[in-house]
Amino acid sequence: MSANVTSRRTRRAVEVVAATTAVALIAGCGSSIQGSPRAEGASSSGDRQQFTALLEECNAVTEDQIARTVGADAIERGFFGAICRWDTVGATGPAKVTFNWFETGSLDTEKATGEKLGYAVESSTVQGRRSVVMRPPDDPGSCGVTVGSPSGGIVGWWVQFKTGAADPCDTASTLVDLTLNLSS
Repeated sequence: MSANVTSRRTRRAVEVVAATTAVALIAGCGSSIQGSPRAEGASSSGDRQQFTALLEECNAVTEDQIARTVGADAIERGFFGAICRWDTVGATGPAKVTFNWFETGSLDTEKATGEKLGYAVESSTVQGRRSVVMRPPDDPGSCGVTVGSPSGGIVGWWVQFKTGAADPCDTASTLVDLTLNLSS
């Protein structure tokens, strides 16, 4: 046998092994995702009604309203996205304020997550809507209040006072109330 034929057979064997490996890798990388597709902006109930400030959810409550509610003289915007953050400072000391809005979130998920984290979790209402109030056990200056959004999903506010000058749950509830007033 010539060296040329042996070389071709070796190359062919290498090509077959490479092709088989590639097919095996591609087949192993496939996956499927469970669930049903939902149109952008549709709530978990499938309706098309949307939160009033869908594209500007971080502006649902003005910075002036946030500052007044937490007793701040100054407010600075932080991260904006599905979660919006502000740092404030005033007579009650420094505070961190966080707003979240999840169009497919649920109060049951929020409650279960809070309990899993070891937070004190209680049911409440804001403007007649079912809500969840959460307090981290080692941080009495922090509290979060989450309520069902009028158009589906959930909205929530967390307030974290660095000093014990104000009740963070009352403050978070007031911010939730302001948000619901705007979305009605």
